[in-house]
Amino acid sequence: MSKYVIGVDFGTESGRAVVIDAANGREIASAVYPYSNGVIDETLPESGKRLEPDWALQDPEDYIRTFKQAVPEALKQSKVDPADVIGVGIDFTACTMLPVKADGTPLCVLPEWREKPHAWVKLWKHHAAQPEADTINRTAEEMGEPWLERYGGKISSEWFFSKVLQILNEAPEIYQAADRMIEAADWVIWQLTGVETRNSCTAGYKAIWSKREGFLPSKAYFKALHPQLENVVDEKMKRDVRSVGQKAGELTSQAAEWTGLKPGTAVAIANVDAHVAVPAATVTEPGRMVMIMGTSTCHMVLGEEEHLVPGICGYVEDGIIPGYFGYEAGQSCVGDHFAWFIEHCVPAAYQKEADQRGISIHALLEEKAAKLKVGESGLVALDWWNGNRSVLVDVDLTGMLLGMTLATKPEEIYRALIEATAFGTRMIVEAFQENGVPIHELVACGGLPGKNRMLMQIYSDVMGMPFKVSASQQTPALGSAMFGAVAAGKAAGGYDSIFEAAKYMAKLQDEFYQPNMANKAVYDRLFAEYKQLHDYFGRGENNVMKRLKALKAEILSGK
Repeated sequence: MSKYVIGVDFGTESGRAVVIDAANGREIASAVYPYSNGVIDETLPESGKRLEPDWALQDPEDYIRTFKQAVPEALKQSKVDPADVIGVGIDFTACTMLPVKADGTPLCVLPEWREKPHAWVKLWKHHAAQPEADTINRTAEEMGEPWLERYGGKISSEWFFSKVLQILNEAPEIYQAADRMIEAADWVIWQLTGVETRNSCTAGYKAIWSKREGFLPSKAYFKALHPQLENVVDEKMKRDVRSVGQKAGELTSQAAEWTGLKPGTAVAIANVDAHVAVPAATVTEPGRMVMIMGTSTCHMVLGEEEHLVPGICGYVEDGIIPGYFGYEAGQSCVGDHFAWFIEHCVPAAYQKEADQRGISIHALLEEKAAKLKVGESGLVALDWWNGNRSVLVDVDLTGMLLGMTLATKPEEIYRALIEATAFGTRMIVEAFQENGVPIHELVACGGLPGKNRMLMQIYSDVMGMPFKVSASQQTPALGSAMFGAVAAGKAAGGYDSIFEAAKYMAKLQDEFYQPNMANKAVYDRLFAEYKQLHDYFGRGENNVMKRLKALKAEILSGK
């Protein structure tokens, strides 16, 4: 009798559940729950309290509603008997974290904290903790903390302790009221199993934890950041960190009622959306970079040896799959980059043409942009509309477009923005290659690869590498389901290792992209211009972007 697993992918705007055949990775059914409160970046729900710039929050009750709505709907569509579902796995954006009480109750659902922004979930792209990140980095440099190099020399404002320190600095009463500061990934597993667990993926990549040494910053270092932070790990977190691939526990009766599954169903330790996608994209060995391409892009690669790579997000032993060092880098603005242009810069005539032809505006721009020769527009852009994650690790950088004339057309700008994100990826790949981490092939998954063939070809041409695509349209959710199958184990109809699960459940599309070397030759010239601008504006020679951003903040604040 067939056995099934469920993967739940918690994204930036919605949660998605998929039902997967454990024998072959075939997707049986899926369902999406669009978060009712989405990304909270302007005002708090209900009260309408305005948020400061660079805030990005979420409602944890949207995560529970995902279990209550998306999982039962996917199960209903699949017509699978819940008794035949052997395991559940989840993945999450990271670092997405929240303060909770000892029983797991989020502070933001309590009336006394409902109107306090710091009581809510801080989404991965909450960038208002940049001053705290600067303090973390500066203090680490002053104290000679050796762990900083493992994370490319800079800790991001997106990461766990930056957000915790911001809560302590700006809302100490919230910090005191919270019994736990926890990743949302671990929180939802807590809600499913009734047991608080911490996963090695978010701990390693976002909270400065090592498999061999535990949490790397000392109490003295935390105390130097803030006296009340000295015992943050022991007072607000847990030192017991569980490896991805392990079983977290089993569904409680309450969680079974939410989901329509059976109590006692195996639940895997939580994982991160980007990292869980790697084995689901067939990558279980070094040399092949997995790119999870959506609103942002995460770049994941495995290595057999430990290397320090400046500007990456970090590396963690066994952080992606057992037996390898898992390296991570990323770009903060990719799909968001193109969406910004569509929403704010496309002429009405183009929208009218798209409507008349019954195609999307993206499809129209892709069609027009694909007819351009490489370099024909005379444009080059810097892809920093949402700051730079790798390799500059600087949220205060902003976007730039150079070379426009009165003859510049929308499709030329659209293509230049796509090329800019490809150049940003090339900067990341070259950083890895120059520091001992080989990469010879790209594998894509996420929302973008299936939407824009031109984009995929541009990336292949810019990199000069083959670019393959995961067969699954829901690769992170598939990866979560694969880890759910491992949590269930072979005796129950699953697998005893992620390597075995990948062998049977992960697949690539037959078609893939080969680089056009004539195009690459022109892109090499454009990339040289991009790189010069990248270093000039991004490495301190000209901080005009930061000065303009500071001026904007000053004017908006009225100070």
